[in-house]
Amino acid sequence: MTFMRCFLVFLFLLTAAVTSRPALAASGSFSTEELLEGFEKTVFGLEYRSWSWRPYLVKKFTRPVLFYVHNLASRDRKHTVHRFVREMGTRIGGLTTDVTNDPAAANFEVYVVDRAQYEQVVKKDIYKNDRARVPGRCLVRVVSGRNGIKRSAAVIVSDEGEFLFKRCLVEELLQGLGPMNDDEDLVHSVFNDSSRHSRFTVFDQIILNMLYDPRIKPGMSIKQTKPILPLVLRDARRRVR
Repeated sequence: MTFMRCFLVFLFLLTAAVTSRPALAASGSFSTEELLEGFEKTVFGLEYRSWSWRPYLVKKFTRPVLFYVHNLASRDRKHTVHRFVREMGTRIGGLTTDVTNDPAAANFEVYVVDRAQYEQVVKKDIYKNDRARVPGRCLVRVVSGRNGIKRSAAVIVSDEGEFLFKRCLVEELLQGLGPMNDDEDLVHSVFNDSSRHSRFTVFDQIILNMLYDPRIKPGMSIKQTKPILPLVLRDARRRVR
């Protein structure tokens, strides 16, 4: 086979490989029923029920969310956390996020730790209780009231591989904004402990855009949201491309 023929075969195979890669899901890839069910399962449930005010009501921030990162891990992860904080602010309509250098000004604190620090930080800094139960491989705690989320705090493990770090970062920070439940049926979502997602999926972007639509108010019940959710979903699809 001549050099030119070899080159053309290589070019054909390379092109075929690139064009055969599955495209990222678009907002139209999911049915209305899937997204309404996803909203209900994540927003009106609570993985750990003792952590929030009246779990089966809407929880969301109603003011700008200021993040402060406590990097206690051996590896400095601040840049990655800051980048995701800003990504959330650009991808979620109705939500303003920023980073502060003053922990007293923050209403969302993020603790990045190595595994050996995890239990102590959860007990001391999150629950302020040496006898507190420490669930999960990473976690978020949300303090909420009838006027919305007052503050959130997440603990992310840094030293058990990039997948776990990114997975925990995305899941816990998003859950700290209000959709606090996991469900194994949500195959397109990071809110599913059985899924392999480690990024802010299109499915989850739509859910968060629905939650932060101004028509969805803190303290609303499932029954109160049902009449307006189809319109809220329609507008969320338009924002997520």
